Parts: sequence; structure tokens; C-alpha cells
Amino acid sequence: MKLFSFTVLLLASSLAIAGPIDAKVEAAMAAEGRPEADVDRDRNRMPLQTLKFLGLEDDMRVLELIPSGGWYTRILAPVLAENGQLYVALGTGRVRDNIAPLPGFEDIEILETTDNMRRPPGARLYTMDDFEFGIDGVDMVLTFRNVHNFDEAGRMLMHRQAFEALKSGGIYGIVDHTRRHMEPDNNENRRRIDPVLVIKEVQAAGFEFVDYATLHYRADDELEYEVGRPSVTGNTDRFTFKFRKP
Repeated sequence: MKLFSFTVLLLASSLAIAGPIDAKVEAAMAAEGRPEADVDRDRNRMPLQTLKFLGLEDDMRVLELIPSGGWYTRILAPVLAENGQLYVALGTGRVRDNIAPLPGFEDIEILETTDNMRRPPGARLYTMDDFEFGIDGVDMVLTFRNVHNFDEAGRMLMHRQAFEALKSGGIYGIVDHTRRHMEPDNNENRRRIDPVLVIKEVQAAGFEFVDYATLHYRADDELEYEVGRPSVTGNTDRFTFKFRKP
């Protein structure tokens, strides 16, 4: 009986320390050919901790929105390559041109919705025309530091279409730069967004709020300066939210 208990305890401890997703994410982070600039951001962005908090598994169908230069794409694609599937949508030009042709990234599925992103003349923020991703039943939708770029109409459309793409119980994960609650727009906060507003809008799109993480909390970010300023960049306070489709 004691031997059985010890074996169970040892097994539980090993699972708590590391699981299959840990090894795959760490392997993707250590991959030969990963840009040095990407590696330099690991300490700040903490991809392993972030993806584990959101509940990523290697057999999931995952949709990444607005991958931009593909920082997370280069991690997600190898993790999902064997048992899952990575889709990318909106702002996918650099992934299509620079990452998808590389060995090991050929299975990324690029959803052709990029033309729906536009910035009206004189506007500070992007908006989107009505669109659909064209897939459903995915396990997870992720977007990192992007929601702040859109006006209310664009944000709500993105949230609603994420909802439509997910299966029941699917997870919607959002990370973005924190703005002070209810602070009006100004030149310094244009790439930040009020986390309370994000929760309200995502819930209005039909999601349940599940949890938040303090992984990217930065007490020394006064939420006063533009995120690209040398004194702030790379050390901004960011909220990390996890939502679920009922």
C-alpha cells in the first residue's frame, strides 16, 4: 500500500512539473533557425507559461488572429504539427511570405480574410467589414497584442467571428497592453486598451469570462506612455484573459 501511494505521488509530482506540452513548446522555442530577435523576447513574453495558462494541448485545432510577424506562429505551428492544426487569419501576409514556405511550417492553414482589415481615411484605428473565417469547431482562438488596434465595430466583429469559429467549450485567449480604466484616447495610450472594456465586449459577443493571469503584470508601468517608447517597450503591463464559449 505504501509503495502504491508513493508511486502515485511520484507520478502526480512529475506531471505537475512537466507535461508533453512543456517539452513541445520548449523544443519550438529552442529550434534551430528561430530568429534571435524572437528568442530575445522569450523572457518578457513567457510563451510556455502563457500557453499553459490558456490550456493549449498538442492535439488542438487552433486559430491565431493577426499573427503579424509570426512570433507566436513559430511556436504554435511545431507544437501542433503532429496531432493538431494551426490556422491563421487576418494580417497574415508576413506569415504567408516568410514562415509558411519554411520546412516544418508547410501545414499552417492561412484563411484568406486579410482584405477585411482596413483603416478609414483619417482614422487612428482599423476596422473590418463583415466576414467569416469559414471554419468551425476549433478548440482555441488566440490573439496577442492586437485588440487595441481596432475600433469598436472591428473588435466586436472579431469577437463574434471567434465565437462562431469555436466549438462549445472552446477557449478564446487575449493578451494586450493595459490602458487605465475609462481613460479617453490620447497620443500616449493609442496602443493600449481598457481591460474592463475588453471583458464587457467579449462577454457581449457570447463568451464566459474564465480567468486571468498576472504573468505580464508590470507594477513599474505607470500606464502613462506609448508602448513603443524606449523607456517602456518590452516592459509594458499586459492583461492575459481566458474566455470560454458556452
